[in-house]
Amino acid sequence: MREIRVDHVSKSFGKAKALDDVSLSFEHGKIHALLGRNGAGKSTLLGLIANRLVPTSGRILVDGEPAADNARALTKLYCMNDKKMYPENLRLDNLFEEMGRFYEGFDRTDAARHAKAFGLDARKKIGALSTGYRSIYQLVVGLSLDVDYLLLDEPVLGLDANHRDLFYKTLLARYAERPFTAVISTHLIEEISHLIEDVVILHHGQVLEKGNREELLSGGYTVSGPRGLVEAYIRGKRLLGADTLGGLMSAHLQGVPDRASLPQGLELSSLDLQKMFVMMTSDPEQTIAGSPRT
Repeated sequence: MREIRVDHVSKSFGKAKALDDVSLSFEHGKIHALLGRNGAGKSTLLGLIANRLVPTSGRILVDGEPAADNARALTKLYCMNDKKMYPENLRLDNLFEEMGRFYEGFDRTDAARHAKAFGLDARKKIGALSTGYRSIYQLVVGLSLDVDYLLLDEPVLGLDANHRDLFYKTLLARYAERPFTAVISTHLIEEISHLIEDVVILHHGQVLEKGNREELLSGGYTVSGPRGLVEAYIRGKRLLGADTLGGLMSAHLQGVPDRASLPQGLELSSLDLQKMFVMMTSDPEQTIAGSPRT
């Protein structure tokens, strides 16, 4: 099966454990979201897949082959992040030329076209770029590669709204031409919600949740209304969290609502992905109404 498989992977930095027995897969031909709070282990996981880090234990397979020090497997993927991967005095046009030597499928014509669309001057040196344009040049490289797996770690860091929108549209257009696998790690969850099919949520270095986006969202809902009615309704149910404003409350729950038994005065609505993520990764003591998350 064509996929990236993470098999019981742990990673420690000294005494600090960044990942703890993580097992998951990123199926080929899908756009995946990799979500987690700061320090959850997202960048570490992507760095391990790209062979930029070595796991403390476990293994990573790309299309059934070990990724570690395997040139054939590694040329199938490209990983972008905010780390300084290339010399600061390297001009972008020279970088594009070097990428063509390492990746057979790098299209310099596409790179020039994407650079122009994003307003990126390829004559500039990497060290002269702003935070936003450092993200953009890596996106230009990724979008110009004919690879099976794109690993995108905070791909829109420093980008304004127009450039973010251009990236999402360009990514989808490229995906429509030839489906590939993208793993997007970002804090702008609602901006990518319409792009993704599958979701992985990391929390404290472990997999908290994984699955199809629609299935995850169908397993949660929000009930809103007067606080007293809401508190009575949620007793015995799996509470993710709640918001209050004066005498009103919105409680976010796991499960499937029974609309027929909903008391008069309460309203049901769907959970969005960002709200579900925030509630699932909040500390248990932040939940209310005496109903801890279980």
